[in-house]
Amino acid sequence: MSNSIQYEYKPEYLAVSVPTKYKSENLRREEMVLNMGPQHPSTHGVLRLEVVTDGEIIVDVVPHLGYLHRCFEKHAESLPFNQIIPYVDRMDYVAAMNSEHAYVMGVERMLGIENDIPKRIEYIRVVVAELNRLASHFVALGTYAMDIGAYTPFLWMMRDREQILRLLEWTCGARMLYNYIWIGGLFYDLPVGFEERCLEFIKYLKPKLTELQQLVVDNKIFIQRTANVGVLPLPVAINYGCTGPMLRGSGLRYDLRKVDGYSVYPELDFEIPIGEGKMGTTGDCWDRTWVRVVECWESVKMIEQSLEQLTGNYKRTRDFDPQAIVPKKIRPKAMDFYVRGESPKGELGFFFRTDGRSDVPFRCKARSCCFHNLSVIGEITKGSLLADLVAVIGSIDVVMGEVDR
Repeated sequence: MSNSIQYEYKPEYLAVSVPTKYKSENLRREEMVLNMGPQHPSTHGVLRLEVVTDGEIIVDVVPHLGYLHRCFEKHAESLPFNQIIPYVDRMDYVAAMNSEHAYVMGVERMLGIENDIPKRIEYIRVVVAELNRLASHFVALGTYAMDIGAYTPFLWMMRDREQILRLLEWTCGARMLYNYIWIGGLFYDLPVGFEERCLEFIKYLKPKLTELQQLVVDNKIFIQRTANVGVLPLPVAINYGCTGPMLRGSGLRYDLRKVDGYSVYPELDFEIPIGEGKMGTTGDCWDRTWVRVVECWESVKMIEQSLEQLTGNYKRTRDFDPQAIVPKKIRPKAMDFYVRGESPKGELGFFFRTDGRSDVPFRCKARSCCFHNLSVIGEITKGSLLADLVAVIGSIDVVMGEVDR
């Protein structure tokens, strides 16, 4: 047998495998560096935070990324436009329908067929996207309550989210990664009876949302843990490129479903909730949570209105083909093009560069709202207590698959 040494420890190995921004020689005597994650459950994925503390006070927080690479942009350079959709699903895997909607809309605009999409298809897209928005917010609210110490809301949210996943599975056969919204149409029409079953779910859900509000956002303990914590002033949110509930929680009524008015959203009646500092300071953790709860109510309204259209003016017919205008070969003209949509976390954008000759994009870059929202964490946690760091992370609602793309 060989006596060769299989592993030899060297002190520099740790610095190579776990790089840090702050070195021990640069710290003051009373400061120390703590690593939070990437295995910590409250980091909401494989996120590692380098935390510099002075006792219980946070001096700085440095997020370290790259533990969950999806390689989306590299895959997109070698696949036809229609085959990229499954990879879009795998970025924000909690809200895949919303990601598909934004991507597909961009390709349709490049092809010039955006206005040719039948209204029934557009209303179906809104229904599945808003159902997925509800499912995403349920994960955000349930895990956030658990981060702070409340276990019951997590069980309630997973129970109700399960019904949404079953509805979406009924439409396309998948629970999380759907490949349902296609360029020019849909994989398939809604199953017979879907509209009625979805309305039954909405009727069931309304009192559950009221219970959620009473149990969580109106709860005295929850208010004490989140009000005046992680305050994100509006100018800071804008400068960091924050969008979605992060931006609206800071008081700006900005929602791409209203601002850009894509799909059939301009035909729907819904409001844009914003943080108003009701329990603390505008832009704190409580405001961001409250915005998500109210957005659930608005999604319910949009689903109800869309289902009314799908059973009325645009009800199913025998000759309806959701793939009627799905192009067989997708070759946009040579151009640089950017499209954006309102995902549950904020503005999800796609930048395309095409050469006009190939059905494979020369470049397809994703603009991750989670990346921008996460980047502000060091700014809004300085001077906070270490115990409040988990409360701030949960209020941001990040999905690391989209951050690392």
